[in-house]
Amino acid sequence: MEVRVENVRKAFDRHPALHEVSLAIASGELAALVGPSGSGKTTLLRLIAGLEAPCAGRVLFGAEDASRLSVQDRRVGFVFQHYALFRHMTVLENVGFGLSVRPRALRPARAEIDRRARELLELVQLGGLEKRYPPQLSGGQRQRVALARALAIEPRVLLLDEPFGALDAQVRRDLRRWLRELHDRTGHTTVFVTHDQEEALELADRVVVMSQGRIEQAAAPDEVYDRPASAFVHGFIGESSRLPVRVIGGEVLLDDRPTGLRADWEGPAELFFRPHQTLAGDGAAGLSGRIVGGRRIAGVRRVELELGAARRRVELDLPLAHPATPGAQVAFRPLAFRLYPLDGLGVATRPQAARQAAHG
Repeated sequence: MEVRVENVRKAFDRHPALHEVSLAIASGELAALVGPSGSGKTTLLRLIAGLEAPCAGRVLFGAEDASRLSVQDRRVGFVFQHYALFRHMTVLENVGFGLSVRPRALRPARAEIDRRARELLELVQLGGLEKRYPPQLSGGQRQRVALARALAIEPRVLLLDEPFGALDAQVRRDLRRWLRELHDRTGHTTVFVTHDQEEALELADRVVVMSQGRIEQAAAPDEVYDRPASAFVHGFIGESSRLPVRVIGGEVLLDDRPTGLRADWEGPAELFFRPHQTLAGDGAAGLSGRIVGGRRIAGVRRVELELGAARRRVELDLPLAHPATPGAQVAFRPLAFRLYPLDGLGVATRPQAARQAAHG
């Protein structure tokens, strides 16, 4: 089922939450909504679900305008962060609840509800736990029950709001791999909200990055990470360092000194690069800083450098064998970088074409 959001606006007590948002989610796609608190991601999810009504614009399921349909008529499955299971019901009763409360004319027989619930418990790898109650389950098991319950109504769209936010890190990693496999088996159109960037990049077919009620970028995970559409996306997705620079005569200058990087335009800009996309050592040219801190991250040593009289701080990854002595100078250059021109108010805009100078 394709889902389209067209020019949607939403405000709460005259405080805007969404500004003319448009988004198309293909049938069978797994899309992640990410952004800081207050960016509008949960509001957008609730508008798709029918839990909120837009002030303007519309939501379509396929060719049908769903904007005025109730939650029940939209036939969406919704999974909440804190499970929302009924403690007094067994696992089997929880999964079958959505079917058991349908109008009598549409309600399957009790035996059919139980059969469907048992099938779904097998699908989410909880077969044999039908008679247990939610307090007898782990957090990961409860979230699987919640997902099975959402699937029981045969939803046209599956929506998840921070589905793994209440779980510890290892359980989250296990469950998101399992959710991806489950999605590939069932083929539901799925939209989920998450604050976990790693989760979004690992799980989603497309990542939708939101800020201040607007969509900054909606693209495949590799596109969002490797080619951020704005300075905000670059700073929000993954880890990065930024430096204020100026492009003069095609050269990128920091504090009026050449960095060894080049661009095909002129003016003030922000330079972004990621810690792991740098080359450090005597052969590196253009940038150098004094080590002021460091820590081990898996197989590398991440150091914090101070650059120049302004003491601007950046991070880069060094081999574990590097001495990384506090106070030592380290020369480096970004192997991949993005430049975002600054407008007249000093705000970074969309990236311009940039190229790295040859190093020889």
